[in-house]
Amino acid sequence: MLHLTAGRLGSRLASRAAAAFTVGSARMASHSQEVVDMVDMSKPMYWDRRDIPLPDRPFKDALTAADQSLKQKEKGPWGQLTKEEKIALYRMSFCQTYPEMNQPSAEWKTVMGGIFIFIGITGLVVWWQSVYVYPETPRTFDEEWQAKQIKRMLDMRINPIEGFSAKWDYEKGQWK
Repeated sequence: MLHLTAGRLGSRLASRAAAAFTVGSARMASHSQEVVDMVDMSKPMYWDRRDIPLPDRPFKDALTAADQSLKQKEKGPWGQLTKEEKIALYRMSFCQTYPEMNQPSAEWKTVMGGIFIFIGITGLVVWWQSVYVYPETPRTFDEEWQAKQIKRMLDMRINPIEGFSAKWDYEKGQWK
């Protein structure tokens, strides 16, 4: 019998787990030669959202020389800044304004198109089933057959007190 101590078993499992998470095995698991870049979710990210007005980081991280001089000018009195400079400073921190975020998108067109395509395909399936799957309508649904059936039920005086025949006037030959 093979006896493994807890320490030996743990070291074997740890070495196999380490081998499973190496770059080579990750490459083999993805079935391609490319390795996907990982995004570090612990770092602050930029989001344009109406419910969170101040994102964790500014929109532009890498500033040009002109942007850096504008940032230095920002530290002074804002009355000396032009309107274009204020807008440029805003665009360094934020990608969109609230009115731009509130602009309606054209996503509803895609959603409605998908719904109509789904309804169209469903209609085609129902039509195909009615043509090729379901049998023809039985003859008992014809108006002639139903008229003959009503005449027969009246002749047999089916349920004459409260039912079908109670609503027929036998002397006049018409419905009451």
